[in-house]
Amino acid sequence: MAETNQPLPIIDIRDVSKSFTFGDQKIQALSGANLQICKGEFICLIGASGCGKSTLLRIMAGFEQPTSGEALMWGKPIDEPGPSRGMVFQDYALFPWLSVRNNIAFGPKSLGRSTAEVKDICDRFIEMVGLQKFADAYPHQLSGGMRQRVAIARVLANDAELVLMDEPFGALDAMTRERLQDELLDIWQRTKLTVVFVTHAIEEAIFLADRVVVMSPGPGRIESDNRLTLPRPRDVASPEFNEIRRELSAKLHSHHGKKAA
Repeated sequence: MAETNQPLPIIDIRDVSKSFTFGDQKIQALSGANLQICKGEFICLIGASGCGKSTLLRIMAGFEQPTSGEALMWGKPIDEPGPSRGMVFQDYALFPWLSVRNNIAFGPKSLGRSTAEVKDICDRFIEMVGLQKFADAYPHQLSGGMRQRVAIARVLANDAELVLMDEPFGALDAMTRERLQDELLDIWQRTKLTVVFVTHAIEEAIFLADRVVVMSPGPGRIESDNRLTLPRPRDVASPEFNEIRRELSAKLHSHHGKKAA
């Protein structure tokens, strides 16, 4: 008998395809994607450029609409962007004319929060991302890692239930990237947020995720959905970690063999 008491997923991607038209050319960016994400999960999407990772993320955000199929949040169609879904980009996308505090305050102010509420929200998330000494600084005065912390805090300040991250650490040096991975996991564990994180890096995906979704191009599709049971904190040098890396690497590159066959 089929289970009837499964919790409603926060995100339900049902047979989603997406195509774009460039002049006379039609590009199939995504084909028949199915993915369910439960509240509180940390999901990583990995795959080569052109496999539809960012397109799928933008559909979840409401920036793009599927050509066919449907994308649901809490069982309702995602038809436009909204504060419950926050997006963090690789290039930070901060307002350069606003201070750290005012970048973070922008969303709560737009939602009509009182001055006292806005201050409390800003103080909370500035402390959470460790930028108390830089609250009045402007983006150009911050390092890349600090700017990305502001971008994360700004999303959290909107009361987002779902955080969508498009290669947020891709432009950072290795040490900063590792530190922010640790900080992101700490924030996720404290806030119980749901995170969908796009990356090219298999190691980053294994370090962060509950599930790693492998995507392949031509057209973009979901190849496999892999649940990780490796306990946290995860040691990237451990035999168990490296065994998972080998397995995922094989899945990630398997479509090359299929095309050649």
